[in-house]
Amino acid sequence: MATRSNPTYVFLVFLFLYLLAVQFARIHCKGDPTSWFFDPAEGYRPDYSSLRTEQANAFIDRLPLKPAGSGKPSSKATNDTAQTLSLCVGISSVPRKGVEYLRPLLGSLLGDLTEEERAQIYLVVLIAQTNPHAHPAYSESWLGTLVDQVLLYDLDADQMTHLKKLEEEKGSMREKGLFDYRYLMNACHSVGAPYVAMLEDDTLALDGWFHRTKEALKVAEEKTWAKGAEKWLYLRLFYTEKFHGWNSEEWPIYLFCSIVLVTVLGAVLVSARQYLSFTRQLLGNETIVLLCGISTPLCIVLFFAAGRVTMLPLPAGVNEMPAYGCCSQALVYPQTRVPELLAWYESKKLGLVDTITEEFADRQNEIRWALTPSVMQHVGIKSSKETADEQKAEDDTIPIQTLWSFAFERNDPQYLRIERQNGPDF
Repeated sequence: MATRSNPTYVFLVFLFLYLLAVQFARIHCKGDPTSWFFDPAEGYRPDYSSLRTEQANAFIDRLPLKPAGSGKPSSKATNDTAQTLSLCVGISSVPRKGVEYLRPLLGSLLGDLTEEERAQIYLVVLIAQTNPHAHPAYSESWLGTLVDQVLLYDLDADQMTHLKKLEEEKGSMREKGLFDYRYLMNACHSVGAPYVAMLEDDTLALDGWFHRTKEALKVAEEKTWAKGAEKWLYLRLFYTEKFHGWNSEEWPIYLFCSIVLVTVLGAVLVSARQYLSFTRQLLGNETIVLLCGISTPLCIVLFFAAGRVTMLPLPAGVNEMPAYGCCSQALVYPQTRVPELLAWYESKKLGLVDTITEEFADRQNEIRWALTPSVMQHVGIKSSKETADEQKAEDDTIPIQTLWSFAFERNDPQYLRIERQNGPDF
């Protein structure tokens, strides 16, 4: 005989639906690094990166090449041509044993550009070696064909001697890395383009990166003015979602919201039982306790388990990102901000570029923008610091990158090609 309320029946229905929701989360969230259901073999699979690398290398293979060694500093950045430039792209490259990153990066940057787009970019590659011939790419004919300037060190004898010492001392990369970044940034600044993009050589660009970046820069300027500000520091073209999970410092907020939710739900159910007669048979005390004390907390747990990237994703387009961006793989700076940064780097002398840049930004309370989703991917496994920047997934076949854009690998090549023809939709 039916009781006034049937908490057992309610619980069984809830349990059935909850298990279905858990199974859905297991399937849907396995590519979210902030989720309890994250599957490294799925998330770190380089689906689009592999295709993009093939496309980039194929583009270079089809090029009519200049003679090897012809990639010396060019004179493209004259006063007249500087007026037509939109972006100076600077890439600092060091040799790594057994792997070549620079070639596919250049192919991915340039392979899908129209002639008009290519004319808006001044591309500088710094061969970050005191002996440039120690870098395999320096002798390759494709380098001189693709870039506008191959930048070499133009320093006095004492400075060159010091850099050679830093190259020999692998533990000194924090000093030399910052020096190279500053040296390259200064060269790009002298070109006169309104924006300076600084890329690491172990990155990869998606099809359509340039038109998305140009539109994002326009949006960043508009959003900055809308905030009542006159300047911003950088636009981030790469970040890893791994650091955008449920941050520990925000757990008091999460707990408070969860308690409020349970309290409000309890109040609504009690009020419904009091004022809506047809609910009185269903909403007994036991049922309300079940819904508020067990079912709702379990749903809250599943919400957090699904992952922040899944449940509260950043909207596509330009988003403010004052924290958790990481790192310096691909940043675009307004040309007007470069002198301040150069002076700051010069004053610091030693340190990681991303850390020092964020220190500058925090001190100045700078506005920092990020493009979502990332248009660049970090593909580096062999580090310039002579260490392997990877782990292995459980099946021992998929490299686990410390810095990885998971959204980048979900790109649809056909969609990107259509978008490149029609323009971005943000």
